[in-house]
Amino acid sequence: MKKVLVVCGNGLGSSMIVEMNANAILKELGLEASVSHTDLTTAKTEPADLYIGSEDIVGSLEDGKKNIVMLKNIMDKKELRAALENNL
Repeated sequence: MKKVLVVCGNGLGSSMIVEMNANAILKELGLEASVSHTDLTTAKTEPADLYIGSEDIVGSLEDGKKNIVMLKNIMDKKELRAALENNL
């Protein structure tokens, strides 16, 4: 099963909301993935198939190996849906 990690600065508020939205979208799409949320520091060492977050946060995860989606608006469900469809 694919692992999706939603990242924000503190790993609390916005990433938890995006995690809930991602789970709902995955259910609608009929896709299975394990989605969790975390802070930026933890995300740097936690393996995942896909990292999602705002441009200003997840850009610092870039290492040439991670599959990272930088959202312009983390609350935009259409943008999140496209990110999940195109990367899972």
